[in-house]
Amino acid sequence: MKNPLLLISLLLLSAVSTVATAQDDLMNLLNADSAKLTRVASATFKGTRVINGHSVETVKGKHLDFIISHRFGRLNAGAQEFFGLDAATIRLGLEYGLSDRLTVGIGRSSFQKTVDVFGKFRLLRQSEGARNVPVSVTLFASDAIVTEPTVANASGAEYFNNMERQNFTGQMIIARKFSERLSLQLAPTLLKLGKTADEDDQIVTALGVAGRFKLSKRVALVAEYYYVPESQRKPFGSYNALALGFDIETGGHVFQLHFTNSQGMIEKQFLTNTTGRWSNGDIHYGFNISRTFSFDKKERKASY
Repeated sequence: MKNPLLLISLLLLSAVSTVATAQDDLMNLLNADSAKLTRVASATFKGTRVINGHSVETVKGKHLDFIISHRFGRLNAGAQEFFGLDAATIRLGLEYGLSDRLTVGIGRSSFQKTVDVFGKFRLLRQSEGARNVPVSVTLFASDAIVTEPTVANASGAEYFNNMERQNFTGQMIIARKFSERLSLQLAPTLLKLGKTADEDDQIVTALGVAGRFKLSKRVALVAEYYYVPESQRKPFGSYNALALGFDIETGGHVFQLHFTNSQGMIEKQFLTNTTGRWSNGDIHYGFNISRTFSFDKKERKASY
């Protein structure tokens, strides 16, 4: 070809055409592969608690959650008690992620001076794509040990070896994130209460229902209700626990504000010791504060 510029132009045009075709083929392959990927639902609930009860969430592996839970007295206590703010019940808890699926925890409640230990295992995670799983499922088990002195045991000692003081809970927590805004959860629950030698086993069954609706990027409305059959509540003179509140995300913290008729903050307490009624104004204002600490060396190095 006599015109070298024309030759160079034709070669460049051919090269550009080849690259464009290769890019199109690569994008088609990537799109085909992405269609086969499994997309896992995240943040069905923002924390490991809805309000009083556990959520389907577990703590991330090699992370530690420090949770402070606080319940004031009843709003109908009147001005003399500063509408309940003069009284308080507190629980301090630590939860550690042995893996992304397995969490262990321990807590201490001032109510009945109770120590609780528990484990949570994430059995299924909601997902779509290559693998479709419609719901997330987490298994929960705990032992709540009452250390408050009694007439029979004024010192409150030997509670760890005393079956009368130990209360076992088992739950299957089932949740679905329907959209970025709405999540719902069911929690069939079995509670075995401590007994003396001349008593039969005391078994309490319950069904927890909970929901979360995101109002904005950092604020969500949450609610939970635990139904216990009246025949099982009657011996304790208790009522079903209902709680309403808000989740507020503030960086590394999750701040939960709520109102509930339950003073206790673990299963044994809010299933059998909820003696207040919303209709009577027996409502406790409270909050949970959660702070997460990372012990993952790779993650900590990446943050520097």
